[in-house]
Amino acid sequence: MFSTFFISTGAVALSELGDKTQLFALLLALRYHAPVRLIAGIFLATILNHIAAGWIAVELADQLPLYWLRMGTGIACIALGAWMLLPDTLDEEEDRPSRFGPFAAALVGFFILEIGDKTQVATMLMATAYQPFAAVMAGSIFGMMLVNAPIVMIGRNISARLPLKATRLISALIFAIMGVVMLPVWS
Repeated sequence: MFSTFFISTGAVALSELGDKTQLFALLLALRYHAPVRLIAGIFLATILNHIAAGWIAVELADQLPLYWLRMGTGIACIALGAWMLLPDTLDEEEDRPSRFGPFAAALVGFFILEIGDKTQVATMLMATAYQPFAAVMAGSIFGMMLVNAPIVMIGRNISARLPLKATRLISALIFAIMGVVMLPVWS
């Protein structure tokens, strides 16, 4: 059981390094100064997404349409990039809160970005190859948090040094490029 946990943790943590969701964690940390709420949103999104992915992998492994998974993820990344171009109310008016708080932004963003992601695929592979299922899921969730929680904490500390407008433009471009690359028309 412990070996399954550690294998799953390692596979997911390694898959997450440099991944789009890790970049998203940094962007959220730069945008919001609420690490506990961001980490809670990431944690809940990871639980929901990875358990669903593991269950689907175990039950329907042969029937997953990869084409539509990649299409949806690509379109979601492009849409996220476009959304990042819109100035948030916090950029111009520090006293007025954003419509979507850090918890909701992390929860929804992470859940969507994890669809068809490397870490989700790693979780699905671990769920079909190792038992017990609970140890695979616990390791998968721990691996995501092991990599993303420190990014949220570090991002919070460097946010005062980075210009929000430039950060928003660069991140929008990165997500748009990732979205286009993910589209299944290239494979």
